[in-house]
Amino acid sequence: MSVRFQEIDWRPTPIGEISLRRRRDPASGDDVYEVKLGDEFLMSSLFTEGEVALARLGLAGLPDPASPLDVAVGGLGLGYTARAVLDDPRVRSLVVVEALGEVVDWHERHLVPLGAGLATDARCRFVHGDFFSMVGGTVGLDPEQPGRRFHAVLLDIDHSPRHVLHPGNAALYRPAGLRALADRLHSGGVFALWSNDPPDEEFGAALAEVFTETAAHVVSFPNPLQGGTASNTVYVARAAR
Repeated sequence: MSVRFQEIDWRPTPIGEISLRRRRDPASGDDVYEVKLGDEFLMSSLFTEGEVALARLGLAGLPDPASPLDVAVGGLGLGYTARAVLDDPRVRSLVVVEALGEVVDWHERHLVPLGAGLATDARCRFVHGDFFSMVGGTVGLDPEQPGRRFHAVLLDIDHSPRHVLHPGNAALYRPAGLRALADRLHSGGVFALWSNDPPDEEFGAALAEVFTETAAHVVSFPNPLQGGTASNTVYVARAAR
């Protein structure tokens, strides 16, 4: 049995102090991994349904079961979206773009539960970079293959299109930014986004301006900390064929 609480790692970063913590859940006895940025909780292994649904709903929008898929994920976090992507047998390659080298390091050093499986999967490659600037840059999301297009791009970095971690991220959620992202997709490819807020009509309209098919899925799950249920939103949008 693990100790009740352990701060596994703590480091200063350009956007604040980031820490990886492990605590034992008193109800279940399971270890819970948490990431904090300053005093704010960024993610917890206690709530992963939304991250998994991001991958499953995004890839479900790609109907041809015989075609191998190349996928990009923005935001590594604790790895649950990346793991769900690799669990899809159609996936041929996965590029995970993460701005914080510390988070990549946790996975490569196997400090988080899914780290070893992701870091040793030949289909998966971590890229240390700013997803938002890379989308609109000349190289794109894969520095090893400039201009590369993907069958799906899945994004889980900001809290929502309205509540961003950095002011510069907001431009991506407007039509011009979404068009730049759509240019990183193959014909008929899918963009999917995790949000901690309820469906946003204004953002939905921006998606519909750029993509041919759009939907907002509400993902509900039990909330053992506050009781009852909590919910996230997963937006799924298909590019023109």
